[in-house]
Amino acid sequence: MRPFLLLSAFYGLTGVALGAFAAHGLRARLSAEYLAVFQTAVLYQLVHALALFGVALLTRQVAGRLPRLAGGFFAVGVLLFSGSLYLLTLTGVGKLGIVTPLGGTAFLAGWACLLATAWRLR
Repeated sequence: MRPFLLLSAFYGLTGVALGAFAAHGLRARLSAEYLAVFQTAVLYQLVHALALFGVALLTRQVAGRLPRLAGGFFAVGVLLFSGSLYLLTLTGVGKLGIVTPLGGTAFLAGWACLLATAWRLR
């Protein structure tokens, strides 16, 4: 539980900070397209920070490895999806975009683990 709670708080804190940075510090430096990409990265990071908070609570109530797998997938998904988009927009290196779908796949796997957990509850 503690690792997911720590990650949730860290991703939430940095997501809000990066969102503010984009709104105030990057608006004049990035194209509208890249700013939208950066904001998408922030949105997905914040959504999955909340998902990790839910996983942290769920692991206290539900035994088994599926909730922990969900948390792991969410954590990796933020790094790969949001991280690659942040780097892409700040560096302009388009090849970083190849990593983004791997993060999206990790998000999907995490949600699938939560779905399977809910399905198994009685």
